[in-house]
Amino acid sequence: MMNVEALINLALAEDIGSGDITSLYLDLVPVSSTAFMVAKANGILAGVDIAQKTFKSVDPNTKTTLYKKDSDVLHAGDEIMRIEGKAAAILQAERTALNFLQRLSGIATLTASLVAQLEGTACKLLDTRKTTPLLRILEKYAVRMGGGFNHRFGLYDMILIKENHIRAAGGITEAVSRVKRHNTAYKIEIEVTNAAECEEAFVAGVDRIMLDNMSIAEIRTLVKKYGKKVELEVSGGVNESNIRSYAKTGVAYISSGSMTHSYKALDISLLFKE
Repeated sequence: MMNVEALINLALAEDIGSGDITSLYLDLVPVSSTAFMVAKANGILAGVDIAQKTFKSVDPNTKTTLYKKDSDVLHAGDEIMRIEGKAAAILQAERTALNFLQRLSGIATLTASLVAQLEGTACKLLDTRKTTPLLRILEKYAVRMGGGFNHRFGLYDMILIKENHIRAAGGITEAVSRVKRHNTAYKIEIEVTNAAECEEAFVAGVDRIMLDNMSIAEIRTLVKKYGKKVELEVSGGVNESNIRSYAKTGVAYISSGSMTHSYKALDISLLFKE
């Protein structure tokens, strides 16, 4: 998995390329300045350390002072960070730092909004693998900052038998049997789409059953029958308007890709001190 420093350096190289010609032609290289990152909307902060590292990656001598930490509640007008150093270095890092901070804070903000709907239930909100390529480590971090939990990070750390696996293997029972012949360490989760498939998965002896795109009534019935015998997870079509209804069925988990693919970047700006 690519580390954070490598991601930052690649992002900076994409933006700066052969050089920041605007700052160069403005003769800003020798100029020292102070700038502030300021929230322009309410939300949850995530990625401030990444933003800080971005400024330092351009110029290690840049001084940063953090006024907020990740997972903090932001209100419009809040100062997040003070940046002091060469104006050209700050300007070269500005957009990349904001890109990270705005997007990660957007994920954390949406996650927190969904988690708030679960208050009073025992249900946990999980993310998915529907992340931006190469940014999964950061986006899943932002989910945690918003109060959510991470599902598997990739294909390597959890067994999840989905619809196409079942089709390729020749059915639920056969798929589970094949996995159990090899697996001695990982819990087994399987995706089902109706009550009959759920029963087959339960009999096959899996650890968790994902109820995919089922109605509230169907889920409620399955929770009553299996909820104390096997972990149940709801997935598909979850949003802010219905997540509480799903949680109140009694399922242990709800997974949603919306936090990492349907969020709105949080409005944050960087302003130089006049």
